[in-house]
Amino acid sequence: MIVYVVCSKKRYRWKRTRHSHRKQQDPVQKASKQADLETLELAAAEGWVDLKYLDEAGFCLWSPVSYSDSPIGEQKRLEQTPQRYGNRISILGLWQPAQGFEYALAQGGFKSKSYIEVMDWVAQKAAQTLAETGRITVIVQDNGSLHKSRLVQQQWSRWQEQGLFIFFLPPDCSEMNPIETQWRQLKAHEIAGQMFDNEYDLAMTVIEGMESRSQVGDYTLERFRFNCA
Repeated sequence: MIVYVVCSKKRYRWKRTRHSHRKQQDPVQKASKQADLETLELAAAEGWVDLKYLDEAGFCLWSPVSYSDSPIGEQKRLEQTPQRYGNRISILGLWQPAQGFEYALAQGGFKSKSYIEVMDWVAQKAAQTLAETGRITVIVQDNGSLHKSRLVQQQWSRWQEQGLFIFFLPPDCSEMNPIETQWRQLKAHEIAGQMFDNEYDLAMTVIEGMESRSQVGDYTLERFRFNCA
């Protein structure tokens, strides 16, 4: 390939780009939260809690650039900036590593109301788990405004009564959430390189991609469906 040869001669290599917020992180707060998260992960490994990682991702009718030339031995990181790719489908997922994936799709983006609907569904299952096993469910998520809106905060005590608790990651530390890797893999292997005529075709491809990955990974998959009536 011409591009590869030219880049190699200049000590650059064609590699996948990654988005980064590292320059905005508070290292002290990150270290403290990392220690707390590791404690939760140990508790989950011992079967004392159910630990799930929550995040949202977006899919556009066309895929953004995923590869660029980088110095050999390095990976180029793109600073996050607001971008508009036209019509899109959003996914809200909860990943329990090696066990299960729960998710919901929405046209455009998720709002407080739709986020609460999904979390109510998760809380119902958390209540059942608590009643049957005594284990609480902990959701790891970022500090996005959606996750801390006034309407959402009003639900926290109710969710806790059902055995559902929330652990917030420090700001701008998305790399601490392993579901980010799931999104990258989904986009790279199931979505990249395709263009879609409408949101329906895009949504069906996302659904098929989620099903394919669950079969390969041998974990359960559940999709929450909103009541559109």
